[in-house]
Amino acid sequence: MTIVSVGLITVLILKLDSEKQEATPEEPSPSVNPPESPYLIGVGRADCTGPVADLPMMGYANTDQTARGIHTRLFSRAFIVDDGSKRVVFITADIGMVSQRLRLEVLQELKAKYGDLYRQDNVVMSGTHTHAGVGGYFQYTLFMITSKGYIKPSIQAIVSGIVKSIDIAHRNLRPGRIFINKGQLADSNLNRSPHSYMNNPEEERNRYEFNTDKQIVIMKFTDLDGDGMGLLSWFAVHPVSMNNTNRMVSSDNLGYASYAFEQEKNIGFLPGEGPFVAGFSSSNLGDSSPNIRGPVCVNTGEKCDYLNSSCPIGGKKACIAFGPGEDMFESTRIIGENMSKKAKELYSSAKQELHGPVYAAHQWVNMTDETVPLNSTHTGRTCKPALGHSFAAGTTDGGGEFNFIQGDTDGDPFWDGIRDALLGPPSNETKACHQPKPILFSTGEMDSPLPWHPAIVDVQIITIGSLAIVAVPGEFTTMSGRRIREAVKDSFANAEVVVAGLCNIYTHYITTYEEYQIQRYEGGSTIYGPHTLSAYIQRYRGLARAIAHETIGELPKGPEPPFFDEDKLFNQVKDPIADVAQANTTFGDVLQQVNSIYKVVDKTFVTVERFHNDTNSWEIVHTDASWETRFHWIKGLAGRSQSKVEWHIPLTAQTGTYRIQHFGHYKQSTNNNTITPYVGTSDAFKVTKSFYYY
Repeated sequence: MTIVSVGLITVLILKLDSEKQEATPEEPSPSVNPPESPYLIGVGRADCTGPVADLPMMGYANTDQTARGIHTRLFSRAFIVDDGSKRVVFITADIGMVSQRLRLEVLQELKAKYGDLYRQDNVVMSGTHTHAGVGGYFQYTLFMITSKGYIKPSIQAIVSGIVKSIDIAHRNLRPGRIFINKGQLADSNLNRSPHSYMNNPEEERNRYEFNTDKQIVIMKFTDLDGDGMGLLSWFAVHPVSMNNTNRMVSSDNLGYASYAFEQEKNIGFLPGEGPFVAGFSSSNLGDSSPNIRGPVCVNTGEKCDYLNSSCPIGGKKACIAFGPGEDMFESTRIIGENMSKKAKELYSSAKQELHGPVYAAHQWVNMTDETVPLNSTHTGRTCKPALGHSFAAGTTDGGGEFNFIQGDTDGDPFWDGIRDALLGPPSNETKACHQPKPILFSTGEMDSPLPWHPAIVDVQIITIGSLAIVAVPGEFTTMSGRRIREAVKDSFANAEVVVAGLCNIYTHYITTYEEYQIQRYEGGSTIYGPHTLSAYIQRYRGLARAIAHETIGELPKGPEPPFFDEDKLFNQVKDPIADVAQANTTFGDVLQQVNSIYKVVDKTFVTVERFHNDTNSWEIVHTDASWETRFHWIKGLAGRSQSKVEWHIPLTAQTGTYRIQHFGHYKQSTNNNTITPYVGTSDAFKVTKSFYYY
């Protein structure tokens, strides 16, 4: 859910796998007869990291998990496509999810800059769902509680990054071509709620080989000469390779895939720089985990209980799923590398070209009051938001607290009593609507100091030729995503339909009706009740038909969402205290120097710099956006914080003389709490292939 520190610079050397450099993917040959009416294409990327110290992280809903440094920087990546009369924009940002507040603030900025060019109907904003970004960009009470309020520096950085990425894409618009391709990616996701999945109809399950989506879809953007401009990809996997013990801001596995692809395409550029933009976006990842070794009882090594993912000793906290690597960093790299390699393969072989107009259809929907037909005589309806007891149990990717368990359809009188005393009981109407969910928090009936959950939700589809992108406002499970794809595809002949997850507003999970009955974590977190998916299918079908029949203008706009005044949004994050240097030191002093020489072994706040004798200058070879660097902020007592910089020297490092620099700020207790910059610089040190010859 401002770095103020004293520099401590240390170099660590870790064993890294040695792998052969893969060839850069081929570009298509220039078209002999390029399209008569090519698309205008723009791609852009901008940093949206924001402050990385002492702010709550967004994803695991653990208020004690606060950011304390940088593993990798976070970026917003924008893709604009214009057919000559209409345009659409797709943004994938390295954040937990797009909130309603964030979307509304971005749209305000875009309107101020571009008028009506970029609007709620033609701009899709998707979050990668990294659980290692910072929170503070929500306007509903539940999310503000879990991320300690509305934190202006946090949301400003994300808004600025998204808008800047669109600005760059807008400035770079030029004629080009778009290709699509798809394939299967094995060994990169695992269903974390197979018991729920098995409750779907057998006939439906038999249509699919796997209980997670293995499909990866890519869009390839080139100019008219065939030179690559960018790539946009969708794959269903949770970015939770970085687990809930992590305290560094990180883009996780989807971010690593973008990093790896861009580094190969932008030769000679530092991470986050260069013209080629590769966006790896979330899809129907609701029950899809990257921890492919599966859950085990960490204290016994035995398998967890299948029904509720708990252990005889230690309960659910002892039942943890693990990724393919030796630690979370290696697991992040492996899953991200798998996606990047498959995307490169699909990129180089993409031949299906998109042609035709672009369309955008959007509505706001009151999801608390949707009626859906169940059969010829009966209807169902959605409910006021509520979270079930299983919501508090967490998942095998990160367990919750106390004695809550997944699969609970009975509830617990003890916790219900505490809830009733503190927050009030759910109404009989809400309890009946959510059956068989035992309600823990009736959030739709709680509005102090502001509503706890949204009622007004975005539904949106954009199409580019024969590709339809369904922008869904939450975490659809595997089968939910398949159903929404099929429903939309019914309206488009020979269309490729992709589900883009975590778009525009966050509404937790969306399970199928059958999965909802099991009430594992995903079902307990389906806040609008058992008919949520049916209501969405009904709405997305309507959008698809409007596009297919060119009647978008006849779609009702729907009720607009609220935009609460900032003075009504609370903030529980205290201003940082004044910083104090360690005894006998000043800011920027290096507390622990590097060794004089390092060997490459098998085994920024920050820059790593190599000295060039011919120019007598230092060249930056890594920043804090690089995979090889890690920046830790260590909170001390009475303002005596420290920073630790790690450079994990890769096998590809050139021999030579290096230094590390750390750039930070400290807050003075005098001079009106002035924020002052400082720089810490290590001694020069050598990197060599051998300790004996240098």
